[in-house]
Amino acid sequence: MSKYIRTYETLWADMDPNRHMRHTAYNDYAAQVRVAFMSEHGMGLDTMEKLHVGPVLFREETKFMKEVRMGETIKVDMQLAGMSKDGERWKMVHHVFKQNKKIAAIITVDGAWIDMHTRKLTSPPEEMLKYFEELDKTEDYREIVKRG
Repeated sequence: MSKYIRTYETLWADMDPNRHMRHTAYNDYAAQVRVAFMSEHGMGLDTMEKLHVGPVLFREETKFMKEVRMGETIKVDMQLAGMSKDGERWKMVHHVFKQNKKIAAIITVDGAWIDMHTRKLTSPPEEMLKYFEELDKTEDYREIVKRG
């Protein structure tokens, strides 16, 4: 699968008093890309509800590189940086690109799948796992080894 990427036009609500995109808006766009990917691959909220499984984040780190301004069109990608053999745990990297193709931010998230009934971590159903396995991988992709 090629790199998953979506385009967005920034909004007034994304801006801060310094006239550039507020820090949490970058993470909102990265989350939107993950949700769009899952929805487009049959793993939308309705499907996750039926399967009693959902994503949970453990860590979210943002490295800011360049300002994004009001009305600027940005592109946000999604790459898999790591995953456990059973798909339970995963790591994704998002790049937020400015109109001039320069990287505005790099967002790294560590997450897993949770069983919504038991509230315990779980492997995703096969139909979900196959799409994550096909995602474009980062150059430093590593298998996540679970402890214990």
